[in-house]
Amino acid sequence: MEKPRQLSAIVVIDDNNAIGLNGDLLCHLPADLKHFKAITMGHSIVMGRNTLASFPKGPLPGRQNIVVSRNPNYAPEGVTVARSIDDAIAAATMPGEVFIIGGAQVYAATFHMIDTLHLTRIHHAFAEADAHFPTIDPTEWQEIDCETHEADDRNPHPYSFITLKRL
Repeated sequence: MEKPRQLSAIVVIDDNNAIGLNGDLLCHLPADLKHFKAITMGHSIVMGRNTLASFPKGPLPGRQNIVVSRNPNYAPEGVTVARSIDDAIAAATMPGEVFIIGGAQVYAATFHMIDTLHLTRIHHAFAEADAHFPTIDPTEWQEIDCETHEADDRNPHPYSFITLKRL
């Protein structure tokens, strides 16, 4: 398979690389939702079935929603369905980066192919979390941007927007 323009992952992780609990995000962080929208708008996004199911209004507008599913009967409206990770990446038609957006199995299956990580690091540990992002080896990545924010009346925990490039 020919390598796409650029394959990136965008994810919210806590201090223990946790990403979810019971099929949902760890907490409601409006600043991250705005950040996610700004970064992914106009691009192809690749996800698993459960990630799509977690969106309250269905597929995200302004993006090509690509869902990986081996179920031949799975065909939700408004998405491109791919039977494998390679097929999903090959199906990306929007310009620029192709974004891997979750869940844990999709992140794990694509991590070795990722060029750029767009992390929202929540500076808190959620002990009850049941889904995790792969371990990020600091010797393989270079931080190219970091913007740190304190908790406020809308965002319950301090957080940082961090961009890493693979070395």
